[in-house]
Amino acid sequence: MKQASLPAPTALGERARKVLDENWTGDHTVPSRSLYPHQWSWDSGFIAIGLAVAAPERGWRELRSLFCAQWPDGRVPHIVFDPDVAERDYFPGPAFWDAPQPPDSDHATTGVIQPPVHALAAWELYRRTGDGDQLSWLYPRLVAQQNYLARNRDLGGNGLASIVHPWESGQDNSPAWDLPLAAVPADMDLLRRHRRRDIAVAESQDRPTDADYARYIALAESYRAGGYRDADLLDRHPFVVEDPAFNAIVAAAELSLADIAEAVGADPVPHKAEAARITHAVVTRLYDRETGMFHARDVRTGGRSPAHCIGGLIPLLLPDLPAELADSLVQQASSDRFGMHELPVPSYDRTAPDFDTHRYWRGPIWVNMNWLLLRGLRVHGYYDRARMLRRSMLAMIERCGCYEYYHPVTCEGIGAEEFSWTAALALDMLFS
Repeated sequence: MKQASLPAPTALGERARKVLDENWTGDHTVPSRSLYPHQWSWDSGFIAIGLAVAAPERGWRELRSLFCAQWPDGRVPHIVFDPDVAERDYFPGPAFWDAPQPPDSDHATTGVIQPPVHALAAWELYRRTGDGDQLSWLYPRLVAQQNYLARNRDLGGNGLASIVHPWESGQDNSPAWDLPLAAVPADMDLLRRHRRRDIAVAESQDRPTDADYARYIALAESYRAGGYRDADLLDRHPFVVEDPAFNAIVAAAELSLADIAEAVGADPVPHKAEAARITHAVVTRLYDRETGMFHARDVRTGGRSPAHCIGGLIPLLLPDLPAELADSLVQQASSDRFGMHELPVPSYDRTAPDFDTHRYWRGPIWVNMNWLLLRGLRVHGYYDRARMLRRSMLAMIERCGCYEYYHPVTCEGIGAEEFSWTAALALDMLFS
């Protein structure tokens, strides 16, 4: 495959490139200099997609640095810690996690994971560069990541990967987790022993509440106490959830791996079969015909979350999704609940009584989730709606800057400024 030439610059493109340049550390890109000083897993995947446009050699390095910290069981940790950042500058840091050292890395990590968007990024990099050596290095590691999820995280026995902490979803304080989190005591003593660092550099009204944060720490301590072992989590761990967005991304990764397998001379058939299997399980277990969208399922109780969250739209990524379900998701995205006909989709139902315009995943707009939705619209041939969503996202970023997330009514930037995945996905949308 011939290496593609880089696109001509635009004002937004140059602004986005500058964000990625300033957040580059030499072997990875931090999400932001202020709030997130380490390497985050799914951030690096989205960042690599943008770097495929702006600086492909850095995109490959982004993924390689992350996968050098892969654990022997195949999991890719949600944070790879920069040893040059002091423990006091980020919580929970490496001392809190006390995770085993990855064999191919001298960096400490967390013990939890994040959605596996990395195969999608690897395929985008290859499409633009034709670098088969880089792809061949990544392929077995991407397969090991998927095998970990299928082998270790099918905790419900339904063919779906479970998350064991809200942080693993990437949608930390989404209302989708409210019911299972209610079973976790909010021990405020934990916040006296472990001081939050996030609200020292961000507005507290924009971040998860203290009660939720105490639950996050308790869940991390619970998983750590078992040595990050997955086998008996239902017996000892209070949070085990099947997330539709996470599992849709797992299936989409299998489809990217099928393309990668053909490029490196491996068999694509098992990856296609696995994607079809996961799609069937997502539809069977997580779709609600009454709401017309997907909902997270608490493995411990069997109950589905009643909340209408953007994660319930992300299975639109799946090409084998039945046409009537795809149409239902597009109708929901365009309804008053989400308002895709006017603005990018918010993280939560605009009509819900607890819709919050500022608090993290309880209302604001996130570019990465809208980018996944945009991809799904294209997969199912909703090209006019895809163009509309792309335009509204780019207009929001151009007007307000590369923020972590955005006010769902005014589109004002909220959270960390000069945010890397927003810049990266803006570049992808500009030039794809």
